[in-house]
Amino acid sequence: MSNVILTCFVAWLVPGAGHLLLGRWKRAILFFAGVILLFAFGLYQQGVLFGLTPGPFGFLKFYADLCIGAPYFLGRLLEWGGGDIRAYGYEYGNTYLYTAGLLNSLLVLDTFDIASGRKQ
Repeated sequence: MSNVILTCFVAWLVPGAGHLLLGRWKRAILFFAGVILLFAFGLYQQGVLFGLTPGPFGFLKFYADLCIGAPYFLGRLLEWGGGDIRAYGYEYGNTYLYTAGLLNSLLVLDTFDIASGRKQ
């Protein structure tokens, strides 16, 4: 069980890495590229990497961004994702970032299913 948890943690931290540890390298490359491209497009469109903010949806925005894993922390550290609400792509950028995080959380669940033997 500890290997399953470690695999899921690695899958969350680096998108696609959990599948790589399980020997599914084609899926790993595809998933890594997909999540990183969504992340990059979100930043390019002036999306915001949200921290924990008050309000009814503050936690949900933070959770969706946090699920991206290491790219989220790298973006916050390098001060990417400041966003500009006046930019035309602001809402699209946020949507790309949320989608990247939520897709990565689904990939972690897929990694869990494969590592625990529920799925082949």
